[in-house]
Amino acid sequence: MTSQLKYLSGFGNEFVSEDPRCPGSLPSGQNNPQKCPYGLYAEQLSGTAFTAPRAENKRSWLYRIRPSVIHHPFIHLKSEYLSHNWDENITSPKQMRWLPFDVPAPSQAVDFVDGLHTLCGAGNPCTRSGIAIHIFLCNTSMNDKCFYNADGDFLIVPQQGVLDIITEFGKMRLEPNEICVIQQGMRFSVNVSEPTRGYILEVFDGHFQLPYLGPIGANGLANPRDFLTPVAWYEDRDVKGYQVISKFQGHLFRAEQDHSPFDVVAWHGNYVPYKYNLALFMVVNAVQFDHCDPSIFTVLTCPSNKAGTAIADFVIFPPRWSVQEHTFRPPYYHRNCMSEFMGLIFGNYEAKEEGFLPGGATLHSMMTPHGPDTQCFEGASNAALCPTRVADGTQAFMFESSLSLAVTKWGKETCQKLDSNYYMCWQALKKHFNPKWQPDAV
Repeated sequence: MTSQLKYLSGFGNEFVSEDPRCPGSLPSGQNNPQKCPYGLYAEQLSGTAFTAPRAENKRSWLYRIRPSVIHHPFIHLKSEYLSHNWDENITSPKQMRWLPFDVPAPSQAVDFVDGLHTLCGAGNPCTRSGIAIHIFLCNTSMNDKCFYNADGDFLIVPQQGVLDIITEFGKMRLEPNEICVIQQGMRFSVNVSEPTRGYILEVFDGHFQLPYLGPIGANGLANPRDFLTPVAWYEDRDVKGYQVISKFQGHLFRAEQDHSPFDVVAWHGNYVPYKYNLALFMVVNAVQFDHCDPSIFTVLTCPSNKAGTAIADFVIFPPRWSVQEHTFRPPYYHRNCMSEFMGLIFGNYEAKEEGFLPGGATLHSMMTPHGPDTQCFEGASNAALCPTRVADGTQAFMFESSLSLAVTKWGKETCQKLDSNYYMCWQALKKHFNPKWQPDAV
């Protein structure tokens, strides 16, 4: 179903794939010949401006049975829960925690597009600046229907259920503890066989890339060779009333056409959808003292124009050893100039064993203090500092952004999952100050 994607960030690399049913379907020697093999149409999909520097330029050539321009006019669709109206509520700086979001009842058929619920975000897709965080809640497949996002990239994190994704480039199967990125403009359809839930980080600026490693060196964190992209696969299928759903300027639109859009026989380029298994992440950690900043767990980043500051980072907290000496090992208490949204795929997050549940979320806004709950602090302050495994059977993640995130009406009220008692997890922290303290006798 998938083949290796050797490098993620472009850097002049070219990927090539053709459906084995049509050998030689890729034109030889040029991108757009007068007549393509097999009577195909050539179509370019550009993810950056034509004049972007070569190392940053993203585009792919698709060789398809029909060009994607063959469709009827778009009409506006009313979407109840997809929103980019960040002014519909006043967002409090308080720490926020959501209990697991409800999947649709069996009596209600909801597909991936209909199940998109915007939780929070900032910025404007019209000016290509900002992010949105969505929760997807669905229980049925997208039948004779595809979706594409004209506003930006989707980083999809499934938490419950398996997603079988068909794209113009081929097929991907996505399970919990895997992620995929469907980049701006790429058409895809999602099939499911059970109630399914997960998280989406949408970026309007640029694209995701691997973080620079700096002093870490050439190896570590997410290795480029572990990212996978689909192999070419096509279907030549006439379908009356096939729906193409577009997300454009924060709204949904529908156009109809008389054929499947997944008719790409061959493609080449460096602008592709891709997936990654989080279990393959190579952890870098402290081995002497103190607690490293969470940036060492960055899988993907979408940089801003300010050096070293991200529009969005995707960060994970995978199983690992904790061996620091003379150190409070869990995350430290913290106030941050970034916004921190966390989700839990499975297990129990080390700093909050209770209340933060798989399928739920937390949001710690800019300069709002947060950190380990009372139980975690007391336990870690008195634990024997022997080598210890951390986060076995757990996968927590964070969407971190330099933007101040506003919560939607759905996130604040409609979903009815906001935990009003979240603040209580810190209230039992005791004062341990002793003005007569003396260092331990040697």
